[in-house]
Amino acid sequence: MQTRRGFCYPSDPPPLSVAGKRSREEDGDAAGVANKRQRQKQRQKQRPMAVAVVGEKDDFMDGLPDDIVITILCKLSKTASRPSDLINVAITCKRFKGLVMNPLVLAKASPACLAFRPSNWSESTHRFLKLCSDAGNIDASYTLGMIRFYCFQNRGAGASLMAKAAMGSHASALYSLAVIQFNGSGGSKNDKDLRAGVALCARAAFLGHVDALRELGHCLQDGYGVRQNVAEGRRFLIQANARELATVLYTDGEKRHPKIKSVLSHHHHHHRHRHRTNGSGSASASGFPLMSDFGCPLPSPELHPANRFLVDWFSSRNPGGGELGSEEEDVGLRLCSHVGCGRPETRKHEFRRCSVCGAVNYCSRACQALDWKLRHKLKCTPLERWLPGAAGAGAGE
Repeated sequence: MQTRRGFCYPSDPPPLSVAGKRSREEDGDAAGVANKRQRQKQRQKQRPMAVAVVGEKDDFMDGLPDDIVITILCKLSKTASRPSDLINVAITCKRFKGLVMNPLVLAKASPACLAFRPSNWSESTHRFLKLCSDAGNIDASYTLGMIRFYCFQNRGAGASLMAKAAMGSHASALYSLAVIQFNGSGGSKNDKDLRAGVALCARAAFLGHVDALRELGHCLQDGYGVRQNVAEGRRFLIQANARELATVLYTDGEKRHPKIKSVLSHHHHHHRHRHRTNGSGSASASGFPLMSDFGCPLPSPELHPANRFLVDWFSSRNPGGGELGSEEEDVGLRLCSHVGCGRPETRKHEFRRCSVCGAVNYCSRACQALDWKLRHKLKCTPLERWLPGAAGAGAGE
C-alpha cells in the first residue's frame, strides 16, 4: 500500500522488542499457574474431607522419629490408670500399634495398666501380659504368675513367673511365695517349708510390704518357723500398723483426715473411752482394718490388680461364696475368707480355720488379722453355742 509521501507498509510485521517477549511469557506462566491451582482444587473436592483438611504436609507425626514417639509412649504406659489408655493408642494406626509393642514401652507399664477384668480376659490379653513379662516388667510377671497358679492351675509356670518377679525385688511376689511355702500350695501337706516362708516374709517386710511384716510378727509371737520372740513379734505388729497409717496418709493426704495427728496422740484415751461407751467392742465395718483400734475411720487399702482379678474370677464362678465351683477338682476347696485376698485352696483342708467358730478359713495369719478387725469380730460365735445340748445346759446352770 502506498501513501501520499510514497512510503509503503512492510509486508512482514516488525520484530518485537525483548520487553514485549518477557511480558507475553509472564502472561502465559500466570495463566498456567492459575490452571494448575484450579486443577488442585478440583482434586481436593473429589478427595475425602479428612484428607482435604489435613494435607500430607500438615501431618507432623509422620515426621517425628521413632525414638521420640517411644519416649512419649513410655511416659504414657508408666502413668496409665487403666488398660484402655494404652490400647486406644495402639488401635490408632499401624505405626502406633508397632511402637506400643516395643519392649521399652511394655517394660514401663504400670500395675493399673495391667489391671484386666476376668470378663475381658482373652487370648490377646494373655499374650499382652506375656509380652510385658518378657520385656522385664515385674508387675506383669507377678500378675500373670498369680493368674496361672490359682486360676488356670498351672502351678509350675505360675510359680516360675512369681519367682522371676521376686528376683526383681517385687514385695508382693515375695509374700505370695511365702504363703505358698507356708501352706505347701500346689503339693501335699509334707511340702510345707516354714523356714523358707519366714525368710521370704522377712525379705518382703524389708521392702515395705505391710502384710508380710504382720505375718512375720505373728510367726515370731507363735514360734512358727522361727524361734519364738514375743517382744520382737509385737514390735513388728506395731510397725505394720504404723506403715498402714503412713501409706494412707501418703495416698489420700492430710487434708482428707485433718484430725489424724490429734487422734493418734491421744489414742490411749480414745481406746479406753470406746470400751466404756461400747461394751460389745464392735468396730465399724467401713473403717480401715487395724487402725480402727485408734478410732481412725480410714479407707480400706486398694487391692493389687492380681488380687482383684482372683476375687472377681472366683466370685463369678461361685457367687454364694464357700466352696468352689462344680468342677471335679474344685469340689471341697474353699477360698480365703478375707475379702481382699482371693486365694483358693489347692487341696482340701489346706487353709487354717478359725479356732472359735470354725466357719471361716484363711491362707495366712495376716489375712486372719485383717479380716478379724474388718468384719469377723462382729460375727464370730463360739461353736459350743450351736451344739444341741448347749442351750439346755446353759439354762440349767
